[in-house]
Amino acid sequence: MLISAFFRSSTRLSNLTLTTTRHLTTSDIRWKRRKTAEEKKSAKIIEYSPKKKNTVYLQGTVEIWRHMTVKQLSTSMNRSLEDVQEAMLFVKEADNIEPNARLHDIKIIQEIAKKLGTRIRIVAAPSIAEPEVESKDRDVFPRPPPTPDQLKPRPPVVTVMGHVDHGKTTLLDSLRGADVASGEAGGITQHIGAFTVSLENGDRVTFLDTPGHAAFSSMRARGAVATDIIVLVVAAEDGVMAQTKEVITLAKESQVPIIVAINKIDKPEADIEKTKQELYQMGLALEDFGGDIQVIPISALKGTNLDLLAEAVSTQATLMGLKGDYSGLMEGVVVESKTDPRRGKLSTAIVKRGTLCKGSVLVSGLSHAKVRGLFDHNGKPLDKAEPGTPVEILGWRELPLAGDLILEVESEKKANSVLRYRQQEAQKEKAEQSLEKIRKKEEEHLAKYRAERDARRLAGRFRLRHGPRPKEMVEDDGVPRVSVIIKGDVHGSVEAILDVLETYTGHDKCRLDVVHYGVGNISESDVELAKSFNAIIYAFSIEPPTKVASDVSIRMCNIIYRLIDDLKEEISNKLPPMEVEEVLGEANVLQQFSITEGRKEVPVAGSRCTKGVLKKSQKFRLVRNGEVIYDGELESMRHLKNEVDSIKKDVECGLRFKATKVIPQAGDVIVCYSTRTEPQKTDWDPGF
Repeated sequence: MLISAFFRSSTRLSNLTLTTTRHLTTSDIRWKRRKTAEEKKSAKIIEYSPKKKNTVYLQGTVEIWRHMTVKQLSTSMNRSLEDVQEAMLFVKEADNIEPNARLHDIKIIQEIAKKLGTRIRIVAAPSIAEPEVESKDRDVFPRPPPTPDQLKPRPPVVTVMGHVDHGKTTLLDSLRGADVASGEAGGITQHIGAFTVSLENGDRVTFLDTPGHAAFSSMRARGAVATDIIVLVVAAEDGVMAQTKEVITLAKESQVPIIVAINKIDKPEADIEKTKQELYQMGLALEDFGGDIQVIPISALKGTNLDLLAEAVSTQATLMGLKGDYSGLMEGVVVESKTDPRRGKLSTAIVKRGTLCKGSVLVSGLSHAKVRGLFDHNGKPLDKAEPGTPVEILGWRELPLAGDLILEVESEKKANSVLRYRQQEAQKEKAEQSLEKIRKKEEEHLAKYRAERDARRLAGRFRLRHGPRPKEMVEDDGVPRVSVIIKGDVHGSVEAILDVLETYTGHDKCRLDVVHYGVGNISESDVELAKSFNAIIYAFSIEPPTKVASDVSIRMCNIIYRLIDDLKEEISNKLPPMEVEEVLGEANVLQQFSITEGRKEVPVAGSRCTKGVLKKSQKFRLVRNGEVIYDGELESMRHLKNEVDSIKKDVECGLRFKATKVIPQAGDVIVCYSTRTEPQKTDWDPGF
């Protein structure tokens, strides 16, 4: 009984314990950190949630962008590919209806959408997630050759080349009815001019006018590369000259067909047959000698036979079957570049492939542009430029170099990527060149160090101290120096001037330093640079600055050989005066005898004057078997026993030198000469 009562009481106690137990729960709020007193005092910050973008457009609005494909357009319009292709058949210039064909012109896309009755909204091209390898900076290259069905006829690019003053610019003036030659300084073309001419038969021809001066060889080389046909102008009075031979060589290397125009046939001294013979001797297979090269005798000044020349150009272009690809991204060549004070950086280019429009992004070398304007050779704005068309491009961030290739890219992001890649490659190449120079200098320094070390070892340990250490930098080596700054109107002119300056080789007598060069008008930084280096600013065919500092020399010039002549004169003025020797007379030594002066015997040369006059006050040189024994002054000159000042021809005399140790012998030659100083001139020959 007692045991059962005990178990019943214990059970009641356990139940009571279970019913009085507290249930504890936890949550994120209970784990929240308490605010400090400082945080409680601070003002409350009200945070607002960002507003959602208003992406609600009109019902049926279609997003389009430039360079989208036909398939992308059908997807964006939510229409079948067949519907879009059927609408493209009724849109002009929408030739390629393949699904992957790109529509580069936004106007064509708008017209297609209009035909399908949809509203459009122009947006940026959607960014496609590219693989990690593709995100790296890469270069851009020309597209693969087009297929034959993509090609259409295009106007030929004709370059007029020849020797200076043979009438190239006058010929072009007659063809297009303008007077360009009078606008060129000295009547000499110093730029590449590009323009389009409509011939009488309706054909359009793009002409390039290249300089014929010897300094502009690089311009002629560019003209030969960017051309389809070369019109070689040869004056009938002069025949084949230096630049004529150069043009023939360039044409053969570039494999460009030639049409010969023998100019100035109206002059009385003209000899057409002789000119043909000289051209045939240069390797040109003329039609008169059984070849295929056309020869047209013309007079550019009077307009004789210009219609025959135009017909020859048109015939040659037809035979070549020149065609171009009008679709896709643009490819071209920079003909010339310049900085306009009002419009900024400009370049003249020839479109080789594709169609150039406003807003296009271009890359050329280490410069890029977003095209803000297109102009023809007369300055009239253009909407687009097709293959074979010369065009002036406005919108370059940096000035492109003449002769560089122009490539159009899809976006500015792609252009920046290409520029980064090209800059990295240029820096690598520059670093490799610098490394070679550093290694060469290290080898020279090491050889010099070893020679000095060996000399110190031979001298012994007690001869190592040579006083204070000399300065490593020599401030002035005594060689005169001419520093110049070159500023020109176009890149080609600056390039030609620098090419001529490279021919200077007299740096041991007077150094020629090009401190700076560039395209455009003279800036304040150019003036400050000229002050720092005491340099001369040569301004070539640009406007003079409004304010000119008194201590800065600015030379305005517009003809290249006058600039070089002025620079040669400046170098000559820096050279020290040159001592010029003039021979007055000569004498032969007949006999040597001695006279006694005091207790010494002094040698005397018994001589006869054989040429000119011997003057005692001048210098004398004793020559024996071609070797100079003595060079100095006379102590005495006597005729018989009388002291005289001069001896004429065929008169005998006794000559005594100041150096008593010099003993003349019979058969020696005595030369009497005088010296004077003359201003020295540089022997620099630039080649023209």
